[in-house]
Amino acid sequence: MAPRGRANPLALAVLTLLNERPMHPYEMSGTLRERRKEDSIKLNYGSLYSVVESLRKRGLIESRETVREGRRPERTVYEITPAGVAEMHDWLSDLLANPAKEFAQFEAALSLMPVLSPEEVVRLLEARLRTQLLAKQSYEAIAATTPEGFPRLFTIEAEFRQALLETEVGFIRNLVREMKTGEFDGLRVWSRMHELRESGATPDEIEARVATEFAEEMSWLSQPEQD
Repeated sequence: MAPRGRANPLALAVLTLLNERPMHPYEMSGTLRERRKEDSIKLNYGSLYSVVESLRKRGLIESRETVREGRRPERTVYEITPAGVAEMHDWLSDLLANPAKEFAQFEAALSLMPVLSPEEVVRLLEARLRTQLLAKQSYEAIAATTPEGFPRLFTIEAEFRQALLETEVGFIRNLVREMKTGEFDGLRVWSRMHELRESGATPDEIEARVATEFAEEMSWLSQPEQD
């Protein structure tokens, strides 16, 4: 479990910005967008204000001054405190060094996909594959326009996202291929369960029929548990 107050990466982003120089929330938002950090960190102006107030209450940042530019409303400029610097360093170090379980929505969907028929899953995966291929092309186009000599340090998160995307594209392609060719283990049982369900069979009837028709494939159900 993450330490108190470390659930929102936007708070860490605010600390890193204020570690550079004092800023007001509007400037923080503009800087994050200018640096395309919204691709990696969920960002909206309302939540940014809530995060700033939470950090202030915890003593990690403090107000430095209030400024007014022209007819714009007054804006409070914040700066990081020594406690904020220590928290920023400890939090970022923890994220870089220690893997944490992240509950990805696609992973959750894969774990629950047997509720749909194999044919529908293939159709949906192919739609996702098309979307992800377009995203991959978009990343490649952005990378191609990066100025020569631009420091890799400032695009490393995009490189990571692209690597994840390429892995997902390869995974989906292989999964769809296996399902279409029948190589996917358990596909026959999965299809039969949906056929029986569509015919009106009860859960108990489905279980009994599948256990009989696919005795060899379902033999693992009767294997004794290992101590």
